[in-house]
Amino acid sequence: MQTLSEIAERLNGHLRSLIGPRDPYLHSGKHSLCQQYIRAELAKWGKVTSQSFSAQRSQSSRKYYNWQTSLPGKCPELAPILVGAHYDTVPGSPGADDNASGVAVLLAIAEILSTNPPRRPIHFVAFDLEEYGLVGSTTCAQSWKAQQRPIHLMLSLEMLGYFTTKPDSQAYPLSALNRIYPSTGSFIALIGNGPTLLQMIKLQSHLKRAKAPCQWLPVINKGRQLPETRRSDHAPFWDAGYPAIMVTDTANLRNPHYHTASDRIETLNVDMMAKIAQGLATGLGQM
Repeated sequence: MQTLSEIAERLNGHLRSLIGPRDPYLHSGKHSLCQQYIRAELAKWGKVTSQSFSAQRSQSSRKYYNWQTSLPGKCPELAPILVGAHYDTVPGSPGADDNASGVAVLLAIAEILSTNPPRRPIHFVAFDLEEYGLVGSTTCAQSWKAQQRPIHLMLSLEMLGYFTTKPDSQAYPLSALNRIYPSTGSFIALIGNGPTLLQMIKLQSHLKRAKAPCQWLPVINKGRQLPETRRSDHAPFWDAGYPAIMVTDTANLRNPHYHTASDRIETLNVDMMAKIAQGLATGLGQM
């Protein structure tokens, strides 16, 4: 297993290669470079495949891509785990936390597990067009459902780098949650549907062992009573009937740089990201 300092060093390298406006329409150059980087990194751990899809915008249609690779696992007959993160940004934002942080941790987990084979097969997927309505992840989820392919767990890595100990820095989409969860934004959150309850408890345990404070929140009815819980790539998998968890620093409920030009690497806690990557890799590897 890599040390935390080695994981942090790898994360820094990924972040510096990924960060920059990656809107596919207004910043297509950086968007393309980001795809090339993801493909090259995933190719280190397995064969890279693409899933293409179309999207309509301004009366024009073009192709977009999810990029993926797989680790076979010690028990290839078991239902796989799918780990995903989106690589596009809103226009004008460098997207350090949203979502270079998620992609960087995805790549770090893949590297860790490539030398520590997981029990189950694990698919790693980089989604496009999350910021335009979860298009890439919806395409992926619908494809798995159409083929009647089982998924043991889908994990969406969505903004994993912003942490603060400032008092009252953490907001919640429901006032009642203020009485249950911390008021400072110094933890990572797991948000899952009913079938993931046991997995959330186990992942929380592994994250805490890695010194990454963690809270978890189960939702019912696919999160429709709390729309804030549906704002990432896990939601299409909930809708398709799969167990799915979002791992997040809670985005705009904590991070003042959310969807702005100030979402830069200087705002990220890379050491905490390394702990998250280590904890998730250990937990996923043992599932």
